[in-house]
Amino acid sequence: MQMGVQAMCALAIVGLTLGLSTPADAVSLTVKTAQGKVHGKTINDGKVRAFLGLPYAAPPVGDLRWKPPEPPAPWKGVRDATRYGARCEQGHVFSDMVFQDDGPSEDCLFLNVFIPANVKAHSKLPVMFWIHGGGYVGGSASEPRHDGDFLPTKGVVLVTINYRLGVFGFLATTDLAKESDGSAGNYGLMDMVAALHWVKDNIANFGGDPANVTIFGESAGSFAVSTLMAAAPARGLFAKAVGESGGALNVGGPGTDTLEAREQKDDEWVASLGVSTLSQLRALPAATILDAALKKGAGPFWPIVDGRLLTEPIAETYAEGKQARVPLLAGWNRDENSSMAKGMTAEKWATFAKDHFGVHAAQFLDLYPGNTDEQAVRSAIDYGSDTFIAFSTWRWVEAQLKTGDAPIYRYHFELAAPPSKYHPGWYAFHSDDIEYVFGTLDTRPGADWRPEDRKLSEQMMSYWTNFAKTGDPNGTGLPEWPRYDKTGEIIRLDSTITSGLPTTQARYEFLMKWLPPGRR
Repeated sequence: MQMGVQAMCALAIVGLTLGLSTPADAVSLTVKTAQGKVHGKTINDGKVRAFLGLPYAAPPVGDLRWKPPEPPAPWKGVRDATRYGARCEQGHVFSDMVFQDDGPSEDCLFLNVFIPANVKAHSKLPVMFWIHGGGYVGGSASEPRHDGDFLPTKGVVLVTINYRLGVFGFLATTDLAKESDGSAGNYGLMDMVAALHWVKDNIANFGGDPANVTIFGESAGSFAVSTLMAAAPARGLFAKAVGESGGALNVGGPGTDTLEAREQKDDEWVASLGVSTLSQLRALPAATILDAALKKGAGPFWPIVDGRLLTEPIAETYAEGKQARVPLLAGWNRDENSSMAKGMTAEKWATFAKDHFGVHAAQFLDLYPGNTDEQAVRSAIDYGSDTFIAFSTWRWVEAQLKTGDAPIYRYHFELAAPPSKYHPGWYAFHSDDIEYVFGTLDTRPGADWRPEDRKLSEQMMSYWTNFAKTGDPNGTGLPEWPRYDKTGEIIRLDSTITSGLPTTQARYEFLMKWLPPGRR
């Protein structure tokens, strides 16, 4: 007896809802979540199924502006999940950021799920939970460079999220603290925790394992990963962590200001808007608030020790061994910041050393030499990269090494990129690694990729997904990646992958001693 198409689809949905596999033994394009059914689409020539724009929290608008995320409302019927949800409110702060959504909005708390097309429901694939970068002021899950077309083909479920940014994600005023439980700020970080809870509650129906979630991110996303490891509300929601270029343990950086210090600055900023109550502030149009927040002298609006998500400086949590003791894969790129190299000469470099390090200038020049103009340029890149973001990542790794009691794998990304629309090329610049990790090289405008780029991307995809599966990036056909916590060795990701002891340890020990307190 033949069964109609509608009846077969209905049976498939019922089977998935009950935890059974579909007749085709794979997750359907229609999946039941705690809020209702969603219908996705196939991408990458049918190899991957994508479920886009899924709300993981209520829209943080009106009275919910600057409040912890609330659960999303349920819906009836089947929600279309074939388009990205709106990105969170932000200015045009990074020229290389390209988006596939319809524009910015306060109603932006959406996530996306990408799964292998043939995955079975409740098959417990490892889950990779991506937190985008952008300095906590820009970015979106809809950026093409971290699309989910390729990583799931390695046998993982990929989740990418939006979270509140800038003034909408991190404003902390006296009135907000009074309204709440004495804490304020960090709403963007709370969004990440809410998204992790959504994953815990729903990802099994997409074939993922809620007990095997790896959080990973780049730049501000990497800062967020190190922060979530220190945040008690995130404990137990992830099993592994990956950080690409960024760690939140530096003094004076995100996650170090106290609520009291931020209240004073943010109170003054709010007063400049001509409002005196929270209701008046919440009644202002988003564009008015954003324009004011982007003016010189405003902010920075970023994570603080708020008393709720973070109860002490992040470095103290790690020092006391109270952070999540999970396997960690972390590292940074060779040329994170090349801005100091422009016009640099040996004479200028010697002057810089004397002006900034005084009696320690000779030691500085031993570590960052500048005997020739060419050498001075290279040292300017190294120092600029270290003080921009490499040093903070090193501090995170070393803190986890001392008290984390879990495997650590450290990398150094060294392959210089070819020129492209937004980058002159021939540097392993900040964010350069993203397309390699996601297998999305062809989304970078104007880049003429070489065979070595394709090869390294394939290797990095395998390393990252192997780590998500087992806590160990190694696998068949890959150069051996030694454990940093066992051997002290790192892996160097280049056209030819090698490993060995790092050569930068003395630089970072010097910076720990002699960088100004607000930068170390």
